[in-house]
Amino acid sequence: MTDQIQRFLFDNTNVRGELVTLEQAYTEVLERHDYPPVVNRLLGELLAAVALLTDTVKLDGTLSIEVRGKGALALLMAESNPGGELRAIARLAEDAPAPADDVGFLELLGGGQIMITLDPREGNRYQGIVALDHDSLAGCLAAYFVQSEQLPTHLWLAADGQRAGGLLLQRMPDESRNQDLDAWDRSVVLADTVKDEELLALAPEQLLQRLYHEEPVRIFAPKSLRFGCTCSRDRIASALLTLGAEELREVLAEHGSIDTQCHFCHTRYHFGEVDVEALLAEGEGSPPVIH
Repeated sequence: MTDQIQRFLFDNTNVRGELVTLEQAYTEVLERHDYPPVVNRLLGELLAAVALLTDTVKLDGTLSIEVRGKGALALLMAESNPGGELRAIARLAEDAPAPADDVGFLELLGGGQIMITLDPREGNRYQGIVALDHDSLAGCLAAYFVQSEQLPTHLWLAADGQRAGGLLLQRMPDESRNQDLDAWDRSVVLADTVKDEELLALAPEQLLQRLYHEEPVRIFAPKSLRFGCTCSRDRIASALLTLGAEELREVLAEHGSIDTQCHFCHTRYHFGEVDVEALLAEGEGSPPVIH
């Protein structure tokens, strides 16, 4: 399977869609962590979702989805950028027992909210929040689009610990080009027949042919996706500077150095006394900027 996202639309309608398939990027995320199987599956759904949303909103920047729960699963986060790079992490609640393999979405999270952040390269940062009041990640994200974008949107997400996939359908507001008034309802009804194993195993063209063999589907060139982490020594240094000179020197006095690692990719960063003093000297006179 190729990690990619495929855009398509139905001719002479205002209905568009996206299909995403992930294997290698998903595997690379899971190889860096040790999560229970149920969390692995939900993390795969989130990776598929963040890829779909990034392509859907046509963002020239970074899009992240952060799911904060009150149950055994405290945090899920995935991030995507226009270059097709994906990364994701999860965090279980402290002292919580490992969740059962068959635990449901709402029970696993125990309530909470989803924060969707759009951080463009130019312009203002935007954040939308939606409650965890649907029984699936797909349902909660669809509610976000209705609430924040006023666009009818449906998502179908699947993951099995090895592969992840997703389908998104959206009805655009421009009715002037819609020559088929039943197209939206019909496309959703047909998509509701999709099985998880089809989302995970079939190539996009095969899946669209199975679902919409009688519909005028136009398929565009696919876009490749891959695992990628945006951490760097400079970003870590900027984050350290926000702690202030006094706290940094206290840590140095106690430990002799400052060692940290990226939560997403586990790359380690080491800052000795000379490194920290150079950072502080560089940062004097202007506040650090975290990109």
